[in-house]
This record gives sequence, structure tokens and C-alpha cells, in this order.
Amino acid sequence: MADELELDLVEISAKADPPVCKILDYQKYLYQQRKKAKEMKSNAAKVVIKEIRFGPNTDEHDFQFKLKHAQEFLQEGSKVKATIFFRGRSIMFKDQGEKQLLRFAVELEEFGRAENMPVLEGKRMTMMIAPAKKK
Repeated sequence: MADELELDLVEISAKADPPVCKILDYQKYLYQQRKKAKEMKSNAAKVVIKEIRFGPNTDEHDFQFKLKHAQEFLQEGSKVKATIFFRGRSIMFKDQGEKQLLRFAVELEEFGRAENMPVLEGKRMTMMIAPAKKK
């Protein structure tokens, strides 16, 4: 029957008794599967990470300025990666940098939640803040 219709005989379930087969155009079927997979991938949510960098001795005005930018990023649905960069001897102020990151997270509490505690990696201390779920 498949030869008469110039289509392919595709085995659906070999374990069934008798085996289940279907007559269809196999190339068209594969094309539709790829198209469906591509469409599912394009509909998936893409995570955007915005990075905000400052030093351990950042002034109050600069801190507030960067805080405002972080609020905007979180409201548009992006994750925020807050980074404190230690240059030269400023690595001695690790505790000051950690306090600043924790304060940053507390100030952004209504817009997002901290995913982890501040982590020191070499000369930089980072913290990820994810946007709050919209109700």
C-alpha cells in the first residue's frame, strides 16, 4: 500500500502484538518535527544577565545611582550580577565589600531576591539577584 501511494511505511511500536505501523511521508514528518522543535526553542524564555560593578569604597551617590539602574533591570525581567572589584590593596576591605553587596540586596528586596550570598573569586566579589515573580 505504501509503494502504491509513494509514501513510507514507518514502524511506530515494535513491541506491540502485532507491530504498529503507519504510512506517511517520512521526510515531511522529520521536517515538521524539526520545525516544531525550533519553534519551541524560540518560545523559551531567555535569561538576560546585567552586570553592575563598583568598588568597596563607592560613594553613597554612586551607590544610589547604580541601585536605580539595578531596579530598572529587575523590573524589565533581567537578572542582575552585582560585582565589587578590588584593585591593588583594596582587597584588604573584603568585609566592607561584602557589607556593600548585602546592603545592595536588601535595598532591592522588593524588586528581586538574592540567589546566593556574596562570593569572592580572585579580585572580585559577586552576587546574583533574580527578579521577583510578577503577581
